[in-house]
Amino acid sequence: MFYCQNLLGMGHLVRTTEIIRNLVKDFKVCLIDGGQIVEGFQMPEGVEVLHLPAIRAEDKEIKVVNSSHTLEEVREIRKRKLIKVFDDFQPDCLVTEGYPFSKKKSLGFELVPLLQRIKASGGGTKIVCSLRDIIMVKQYGDRAKAEKERCELMNQYYDTLLIHSDPKLHRLEENFSLTGELECQIKYTGYVAQSSPESIEFTLEDIVNLNRQEPTILVSVGGGRLGHDLLECVIDSAAIIDSHLPHHIQIFTGPFMPEEKFTHFQNLAADKSNITLQRYTPNLLSYMEKARLSISLGGYNTTMNVLKTGVNSMIYPSNKDSEQRIRAEKLEQLGILSVVRPEDLQADIFAQKVIERLQILPTTSAFGRLELQGAQKTAQILKDLVQSKVAIAA
Repeated sequence: MFYCQNLLGMGHLVRTTEIIRNLVKDFKVCLIDGGQIVEGFQMPEGVEVLHLPAIRAEDKEIKVVNSSHTLEEVREIRKRKLIKVFDDFQPDCLVTEGYPFSKKKSLGFELVPLLQRIKASGGGTKIVCSLRDIIMVKQYGDRAKAEKERCELMNQYYDTLLIHSDPKLHRLEENFSLTGELECQIKYTGYVAQSSPESIEFTLEDIVNLNRQEPTILVSVGGGRLGHDLLECVIDSAAIIDSHLPHHIQIFTGPFMPEEKFTHFQNLAADKSNITLQRYTPNLLSYMEKARLSISLGGYNTTMNVLKTGVNSMIYPSNKDSEQRIRAEKLEQLGILSVVRPEDLQADIFAQKVIERLQILPTTSAFGRLELQGAQKTAQILKDLVQSKVAIAA
C-alpha cells in the first residue's frame, strides 16, 4: 500500500509511479492518491488506485479541490477511507511518500491515525518512508523542534527510511541534523529516474513537434503553479535568441497552471512564430531526448530526466524551494548544467545565457557517475523487507 499526496506540483506522483512500476512485478499494489488528478497521466497496469477527495496547497493554506465539502468534512472522509482501505487490503508493507519529513502539519490528521491503526492491528505490516534526496530546509520558526517531531514519528512507527539519492552527491545529514538519532534502518536507493511510458501514444501535436527540422529549446515548469517568471522571461527573450541562433521554443506550462495565467502566456506568445505553447505531455522524455537545450525549474523529476537523457540544461530553482537550489548548484559544480538565478531573468541577460549555453556541451562523463536505478533498487529493498517479515512469521 503506497500513500502519495501532491499538494503543489506533480513530482511526488511521478516518482511514486516509477517506483510502483517496478513493484507490480512482484507485489499486489494499492496506490492511495490524495492529490489533484492529472489528465493523461499514465499509471502502470495492474495497480489498484484509490483517489481520496483531493486537496492542494495555495498561499500556505490547504484547499479542497472540486468539492462542495468543507475542508474539515474532507479531512474526516479521507481519514475514514484510509483506515478502511488498510483494513480491506491488509498490506504487508505501507510506504508513505515524504511523510513525516514533508507535509507533517498538512497530513498528520489522517496519517497518524492510520499509523496507530497499523500498530494496533498487530499484523506486522512494515512501515517505510520514501524520501527524495533533499528535504525542505525550514527557514523560519523552530527548526530544532520540527526535526525532533519528525525523528520521534520515525522512531515510533517506521521500520525503514529509503532515501532516493546518490550519497556521493547528497546525504541526509547535510540538512537533517538528527540523522544519527533515527532508530530505523536507512538505505540509499540511488536516484529514481523516470522510464519511458509502457505504451507511447503520440498525439498529432507530438508528431508535428517531434519532427520539426529546426533545433528545439524545450521549456517546462513542472505542474505549472510555479515558474511563471521564468516563462515570462523566455517569451520576452525569444526574438533575441531567434536573431542570433534560430531555434523553435517548445513550452509546456504544466497541467495545474491557472487558466487565466495560461491565457496570459498564450497572448504573450501569439505573435512569436518560433514558440509553441501547450499545457502537458506524458511524453516529456521524448521531447528532452530531441532538444538541443532544456530550460526548466529544478524539481527532482525534471532534474532526473536531465541526468537520464544527458540533455544540455539550464535550471531555474524555484525561489520557494531551497531543495531545488541545493541540488542544481551541486550539479552545476559537476559541469552537468547551468543555474539560472533571479537576476538573470531579464530578456537581454537571459538570451545571452541561452546563446552561450547552446554553444557548450555538458560534461557527459559526469552523468555516468551518478546512480539512477533508484526505482529498481527500491523494489528490491521492499521485496527483501517483506520476505524477512514472512520468514519471521514462519
